[in-house]
Amino acid sequence: MKIAVSGKGGVGKTTVSAGLVKFLAGNGYQVYAVDADPDTSLGMVLGLPEEQLASQQPIVDMREIIAEKTGGEGAFFSLNPDVDDLLEEYIVEYGNIRFLKMGAVKQGGSSCYCRENSVLNALVGALLLDRNEAVLLDMGAGIEHLTRGTAKGVDIMLVVTEPSKVSVQTTRVVRKLAGELGIENVKIIGNKIRHEREKEFLYNSFPKEDIIGLIEYDEAILDKAMGLEVQEPQQLTRSISEIGKRILKEVGK
Repeated sequence: MKIAVSGKGGVGKTTVSAGLVKFLAGNGYQVYAVDADPDTSLGMVLGLPEEQLASQQPIVDMREIIAEKTGGEGAFFSLNPDVDDLLEEYIVEYGNIRFLKMGAVKQGGSSCYCRENSVLNALVGALLLDRNEAVLLDMGAGIEHLTRGTAKGVDIMLVVTEPSKVSVQTTRVVRKLAGELGIENVKIIGNKIRHEREKEFLYNSFPKEDIIGLIEYDEAILDKAMGLEVQEPQQLTRSISEIGKRILKEVGK
């Protein structure tokens, strides 16, 4: 089962991603949890050991490894490097969770296809097309880590949105990009819902069948983000569990 998660910054995408990773791991899945968003820390939200996370460098910043994988420092380099060992050596294991920090796609001109991106593309391809484990890819608002070739490995894309016009517009853009890549199964998760009118706003913004779940606003999530000792937010856990069950029913493998 291969899940890609996207959404505008600040909508709670990584909180949702971490919750789904824990749900899958708790249901017996071996899960690759992949942090592909440079602005967040999926590992920290998952509660992985801080000392291990502190020493874990994003793959995209490992210059020597990238040079080795792509064929040295010359002008020519491999566009399809072998990255299987990276999926074993540069992960943090925690129970059934295998956490990998990839980093962001390097931006460049239309003809740029740099070494870093070739390694990231190969990693995404290996995870989505070659691995038997469950994979959750936590991305930013864009979906640059996916290509037409790797997108065919995505079983479901989840776009997290708040009940706001800006967030809804971002969701529509992501859905359009996903469709252009050939991802047919795109579902929406509404987050930080405080009032019935916000639910109605989302149901009026998207077809009801495209919304796989709604998560109510919970201040305990903010307290936990500040490092305060609080109970696991129960409302979030229940909502994620319901969403997880729907995902398993739809694409479970």
